[in-house]
Amino acid sequence: MTATNTLRDARFRRARAALLETLRKSGIRNEAVLEALSHVPRHEFVDEAMLFKAYDNDALPIGQGQTISQPYVVARMTELALADEHCTKVLEVGTGCGYQTAVLAELVPEVYSIERIKTLHENARRRLRRMGYISLRFLHGDGYAGWAEKGPFEAILVTAAAPEIPDALIKQLTVGGRLVIPVGADGRQQLKVVRRWDEGFTVEDYDPVSFVPLVPSLA
Repeated sequence: MTATNTLRDARFRRARAALLETLRKSGIRNEAVLEALSHVPRHEFVDEAMLFKAYDNDALPIGQGQTISQPYVVARMTELALADEHCTKVLEVGTGCGYQTAVLAELVPEVYSIERIKTLHENARRRLRRMGYISLRFLHGDGYAGWAEKGPFEAILVTAAAPEIPDALIKQLTVGGRLVIPVGADGRQQLKVVRRWDEGFTVEDYDPVSFVPLVPSLA
């Protein structure tokens, strides 16, 4: 490793530590989630031109009209999805660059991830394999449909906003399972947690968020 790379890595470590303190001050309380974020190098998931912003608490463009989510939102959605602390199998809808996928992989033994945009799907799969996340399962598919043949899931986390909660995803939850999904349109959505029960499901509202739309087609 060159001296330049050593200095750069040291800066990234300091920036990552500062980001974790920002997340704590913003209300993230789940230490396991914070520990997971400390292990995932966000700079590996952004374009080289954006490296200086990799540990800002902001969403960043990743191409194809998509973004890497704000770290606070990644942490918040993860702690909501895994609030019961016994989750062993999770579905992510919207792989994107793979950052949220990697955070989940630090916490859950079985992670399945769907991406509708083939370029993002292939790039994320290669990136995460290269980083050592070899147990992940990926699908180039329609997130609205979920991944029924691999279900049911104890948690489903959706990284794009739907105008309404997809029934197919609720049906792929275990009883007691959690679906974390932004719902709404025009960049102004509400983060919701749907829980499936024997007699139906319940919905709770959480943070206001802004996500790209969940699109029911392949690209």
